[in-house]
Amino acid sequence: MSSIDWVILISSLLFIVIYGTWKTRGKQNMDDYMRGNNESKWWTIGLSVMATQASAITFMSTPGQAFHDGMGFVQFYFGLPLAMVIICITFIPIYHKLKVFTAYEYLEQRFDVRTRSLTAVLFLIQRGLGAGITIYAPAIILSTILGWNLNLLNIILGALVVIYTVSGGTKAVNVTQKQQMFIIFAGMIAAFTIIMYSLPPEINFSNAMKIAGAGEKLNILDFSFNVESRYTVWWGLLGGMFLALSYFGTDQSQVQRYLSGKSIRESQMGLIMNGLLKVPMQFFILLVGVMVFVFYQFTAPPVFFNAATLDKLKKTEAVSQVNKLETEINSIFRLKSTAINQVVNNDDNKNASKEFAQILTKEKAVRTEIKQLVEKHLPAEESNDKDYVFISFILNFLPKGIIGLLLAVIFSAAMSSTASELNALATTSTIDIYKRSVNPNGDDTHYVQTTKLLTVVWGAIAIGFACYGTLFENLIQLVNIIGSIFYGTILGVFLSAFYVKTIQAKAVFYSALMTQILVICIYFADIISFLLLNVVGCTLVIIFALLMQNTIFKGETKKS
Repeated sequence: MSSIDWVILISSLLFIVIYGTWKTRGKQNMDDYMRGNNESKWWTIGLSVMATQASAITFMSTPGQAFHDGMGFVQFYFGLPLAMVIICITFIPIYHKLKVFTAYEYLEQRFDVRTRSLTAVLFLIQRGLGAGITIYAPAIILSTILGWNLNLLNIILGALVVIYTVSGGTKAVNVTQKQQMFIIFAGMIAAFTIIMYSLPPEINFSNAMKIAGAGEKLNILDFSFNVESRYTVWWGLLGGMFLALSYFGTDQSQVQRYLSGKSIRESQMGLIMNGLLKVPMQFFILLVGVMVFVFYQFTAPPVFFNAATLDKLKKTEAVSQVNKLETEINSIFRLKSTAINQVVNNDDNKNASKEFAQILTKEKAVRTEIKQLVEKHLPAEESNDKDYVFISFILNFLPKGIIGLLLAVIFSAAMSSTASELNALATTSTIDIYKRSVNPNGDDTHYVQTTKLLTVVWGAIAIGFACYGTLFENLIQLVNIIGSIFYGTILGVFLSAFYVKTIQAKAVFYSALMTQILVICIYFADIISFLLLNVVGCTLVIIFALLMQNTIFKGETKKS
């Protein structure tokens, strides 16, 4: 990287930390520190919610997803706006009316302290691991690409986040996430603009779309009922809504963002803003990935985008096979020229699109072979290079200054997600565990200091988990699995609380315990995909609770 890139990267990160610390200086009570004194406007809430969800891996993986598989992934978010409406109508008014610091406080008022503590602990387990992955995921990729020390990257990312999160709590997270989202939007728009200007003069946006369409990258909507298809409109509407309800409605890292709103209306408008902008934002990020695909139709692509792993592979006995595949990929690239001209200049020429698709099939076969070589000769290395497509493009083809800006995007996204998670973990630990069950008689100052200390503790745990992440073979998938195992149970408890008034404390508590054990058993039995565990967990909690309420605990009265 050039000096200007370093200046832009370091300046962006230091500005976020210094601004967040300065903006939230001064004496703080619990309401200031944990709810931002309920001063957040709707646009602050909306941007903060978006920044919390948009982790660094989003901006590294999503363009690579579009490069390889097209834009169908956007369907996964179609259910999110529906979930935002449900949360605005049901969840937000209840949370604000009760003036809770965490979502789990409500569960004690609706059920009992055992149910509250159980859901809080389940959240702490899965989100505690998640905080580590939001640091580790971008660090491992940047370390591989840039040659930086992995543990040093983990510590730098974690320490920067801890500094301003400890200083200002929820308010610091909210105000810095506005700046982070500005950097993220500016970076992605700059990348898209530069890609378009990097294409040959005769290739305008319309022509680029023709090429992408011929390459089957624009198959956005799938209305089929094929259960084997991972992304369809129906799965996005139903499954996406279900997951969004779990995440935005019961995960404290998101709930804490809109608990800081000035009013119910401000919080609702913030979530509606997220619901309206999230799908277009994901669409645009995927479109950037499609434009990278188009760019590589005119510029020879590498046979494997993870250059560090490719170099290692060339030092094994597979070197001759690698060289042969590199020659093949270059030959295939030269074949594309005529086919692309036919696609661009002949609107109705289906044969041209068919020929182009056949060439891409050959290219895909070569990439599959190189992945198989990685799996065979370097089993400890990641054979999927989707996460490296965009970062490789950034480092190799973007001009000086823009590289620093795009790296700032990745670091900002990592920091925004991690800050929200640490803030939520510390708040939940203090309010739902320490204040409720350990020391209920402290004053505001004591609890604020405890929350700050626990922020540091959770930060250290996250950094430690990230530093030892290489001990796990499939870390990202592992954390996603853990989240799926616990999210369904938590959501089932909340939906029982909101919508099934006949269910009381004992029934929901024991049904949650039974469900959690059963979901874990289902996972280890490998009966269904872990992506469906959310649905199963939530459904079982409600069914078991209703059965218990009408049999074993039939005499239990409503909590007064």
